Amino acid sequence: MYDSDLNTVSTLNFTGKHIEALLVRNAKDFPVQGRTLVVNIGATPAPLDRTPRTSIPPLSSTVLVDTRVQEAQALVLLRIDDESAAVEDIVREPGWHLLGDLLGDAPATDPDPGTGGRPFPRDTPLWKGPQDDAGVIALDPGRLLGDSTAAPLATPFQVKVNLWYAPAGTDCAIHNQHDFIEVHTQVRGTGRMQKFTEQDHSTLYEDVLMSPGYTTPDPFCDTAPDGTFRYPWHQYHADTDCVWLAVEYHAPAPTR
Repeated sequence: MYDSDLNTVSTLNFTGKHIEALLVRNAKDFPVQGRTLVVNIGATPAPLDRTPRTSIPPLSSTVLVDTRVQEAQALVLLRIDDESAAVEDIVREPGWHLLGDLLGDAPATDPDPGTGGRPFPRDTPLWKGPQDDAGVIALDPGRLLGDSTAAPLATPFQVKVNLWYAPAGTDCAIHNQHDFIEVHTQVRGTGRMQKFTEQDHSTLYEDVLMSPGYTTPDPFCDTAPDGTFRYPWHQYHADTDCVWLAVEYHAPAPTR
């Protein structure tokens, strides 16, 4: 679990010259200085020191300017010094890789276990930044994912975070496989998270538009009968050159 010290700040490993990324644990009367994208990765609301009182909901985000967060389990702070800088240059920073290169040339099965269907096109211009651990958060997956019939169960989830980049017009591949709960926060540019009934662009049924500071309001998944997470066919689409943050919640491995 998180250490007991208040306002413990650490630098996430994908901080670079384009984006400063900080993790704040056990925030208490924490000052957010300047213009900052603040992501509440915790399971409880993060109230702001303002009247009337407002909060950043769990697994959500906003852009704050010179504001104090009264309390929060854990926050990710993203600061951009130069909004006019070319966003595509971020992929030249250490630890960034084209996703197709990371996947390599291993033959895909049918269906591909990474997508649930046709394999990921290796030439897709989708770059992944270095991933970092953001600690452990206790979540009730049944309540979080809207399963009102599930018994309350607080479970420690390991939180992992990383940035992604895709140029304007990129379809980042329709897939339905993840072994974790995931939400996305828009950092630069405008894009959208899309849902489909099949692994086919013509079956689009929901288009969630995303601008900087916006996090998808609810995880896309639910809990399958076997306890795994069940996703619809979905993808990220970049309307402009885009950088976004992925926040992953990994459940503990089952005991045997």
